Amino acid sequence: MLSYWEHESFFGPADVVIIGAGLVGLTAALYLKQQRPGWRVVVLERGPLPSGASTKNAGFACFGSVSELIEQEKRGDLQAVVAARWAGLARLRELLGDATLDYQPVGGYELFRHQEAALAAECRAKIGYFNELLRPVVGHARTFRDASDQAGRFGFGGVSTLLKNEHEGSLDAGRMMRALLARAWAADVPVLTGCDVAALEPSGAGQLVHLAAGPAVQASRVLLATNAFAAELLPELAVTPGRGQVLVTEPLPDVALPGTFHYDHGYTYFRQLPDHRILLGGGRNLDFAAEATTTPGLTAPVQQYLENLLHEVIVPGQQPRIDYRWSGVMGFGPALAPIIDWVRPGVLAAVRCNGMGVALGTGIGYAAAAKLAGA
Repeated sequence: MLSYWEHESFFGPADVVIIGAGLVGLTAALYLKQQRPGWRVVVLERGPLPSGASTKNAGFACFGSVSELIEQEKRGDLQAVVAARWAGLARLRELLGDATLDYQPVGGYELFRHQEAALAAECRAKIGYFNELLRPVVGHARTFRDASDQAGRFGFGGVSTLLKNEHEGSLDAGRMMRALLARAWAADVPVLTGCDVAALEPSGAGQLVHLAAGPAVQASRVLLATNAFAAELLPELAVTPGRGQVLVTEPLPDVALPGTFHYDHGYTYFRQLPDHRILLGGGRNLDFAAEATTTPGLTAPVQQYLENLLHEVIVPGQQPRIDYRWSGVMGFGPALAPIIDWVRPGVLAAVRCNGMGVALGTGIGYAAAAKLAGA
């Protein structure tokens, strides 16, 4: 049972209840309080930390490698979606500041091994096309260039082609989330962890948000910002989970990899962390069906694939100790653009980043806040 204080300060009626304390949910809360400072906004998170991908991603401030863009162009308006990613990154940097994010404009590289010469040639041939397509988006004449002359600089094994994205960067995902949580509380937005939402029930005044263990919260409006987990509450949403597995090595002080790195159509990615560890993740394309799950966990085939890539390509001849392993869950769908829409009366969904959560998240939060404020 709730005390008077708990009810009044935490679980009382709210103008907006946001389900999910990840990047989208927290940025939506902050922008909403800017537009409606008198509204009571509460964020509910079922885990001790955001349970999906916001604290488990690789910290890539990226918007697409050439091979990714080739595939994504088949699914929608690529220029508009990349523009949304670019604007989302700009909003995130404006909201928190580069120093807080530890944002580093190191550029991004796409690797092609000797046996991928045909794909490398296809991607190289599209550089001019994508540079022209993205010129009005990024404000620069050149986004991509052939950087194969730098392949030897990084010490990679078996890599013959490197394509560089001049305008990508990296950031610290942990610092990003800590700053957003601090900003939310400072803006008088309670972020309540351990609050697993079991169901949404229409009521005369909006929605009753039923917690799995605890009270129901009355909300005039609800924002669902749980990305891959959204279908658990709203099965009608076209969102499919995609689990991403990650490993991090022991510190490797003799290795220097300034940049973010993409491989195999963007399904695999790596970077060097500030303490000289290598973070390496991906491989869900080895078995899409097995990785289409919201269940956290690791699989032997993916972990072995990542370790082989580490030993053969990234630090050839070395066998570094693996100090961390984890998985995060992303949300995907048949359309390239995210869902930011009213899906039930009083229930707005802001989900489906299609693997570009850091790039899109702040922009999605901003758009969701505008819809909520105008409702």
